[in-house]
Amino acid sequence: MTGVVFSRLPYQHTCTMMTGEVAELPSMRSISGHQGFVIAPFSPTLSTPVLLIHAAKQEQFDDAQELTDALWHFQLQDDVSMVSDEQHDYHTAFTDFHDSLVKGDFQKLVLSRRIDLDRPDAPSPIQLFKQACARYPRMFISLTFTAQSGLWLTATPEILLSGEGDKWHTMALAGTMPYADAVSWSDKNIQEQRYVATYIAKTLKQFTDDYEEEGPRTARAGHLAHLRSDFTFTLHDDTAIGQLLDALHPTPAVCGLPKREAYHFILQHEQHDRSYYSGFMGPLSVNGQTNLFVTLRCMQVFAHSYRLYAGGGLLKDSIEELEWQETETKLDTMRHIIYNNV
Repeated sequence: MTGVVFSRLPYQHTCTMMTGEVAELPSMRSISGHQGFVIAPFSPTLSTPVLLIHAAKQEQFDDAQELTDALWHFQLQDDVSMVSDEQHDYHTAFTDFHDSLVKGDFQKLVLSRRIDLDRPDAPSPIQLFKQACARYPRMFISLTFTAQSGLWLTATPEILLSGEGDKWHTMALAGTMPYADAVSWSDKNIQEQRYVATYIAKTLKQFTDDYEEEGPRTARAGHLAHLRSDFTFTLHDDTAIGQLLDALHPTPAVCGLPKREAYHFILQHEQHDRSYYSGFMGPLSVNGQTNLFVTLRCMQVFAHSYRLYAGGGLLKDSIEELEWQETETKLDTMRHIIYNNV
């Protein structure tokens, strides 16, 4: 089966169309040595495997606005299971998560939710991609389609792993506020981001002695602001990329701490399957460069509906109403594209 991806890196105008055969990889570790566009889920399963679109054909466009609907030749899937995401369901999940945090079972847990929106007289996939590129110049924008994953549109600010040769980069991005010229961060947001940064530093120490951390600083992502720390490091053995990704993903920014226990708690207690939300995607060793991003601010596009995802980090002092509102604000990233609120 053939897959297609349209992508544009942050702060760039040039976008790439890549098509090729789709391979299912057995694990995160098996990513090493491959070239193409990776689409990885939060939790690999038979229905949501790690996917690789081989870079058989690439075409560059100077600007996303040059793209036309004639480039799209794929049939969208029908959604057979519309979901409701009422506040009552969120309340039930929040109570389970928060009780475990208060008991001291976890330092942090990430609770996500999803909503479905009707898609009558919707813009084409190409038009959605163009709107995302125009609205979010600081984010990584991708439109990906495979028979296994369906169609996903993503506008994400979070790098999981990027680099070439032996020079690499990752980041700790956590904490969320509406963007303003002057953002005042709460203790909860600062602590949440520190958990992520500490985890990444400990993970990198398993692979290199040469790394530097800068931050945290306030970073803008559309109408939102986040706390961001950047890590640059040396990785001499590129065959370790798969092992590093397996160790990093999922970071506490989308999972929790302690990681293994939080990961299994989320799988057991969230009301839905995250699918490819909070996984990662991006070009791997394409033209010598790797740019993998955490799949945030995303939606799956069906023939007659959209499915949007968002989540937020919970600590023991989290307040349900504020956490709910944070997810609403994050969902606006995709809603603004759907309703063309540019």
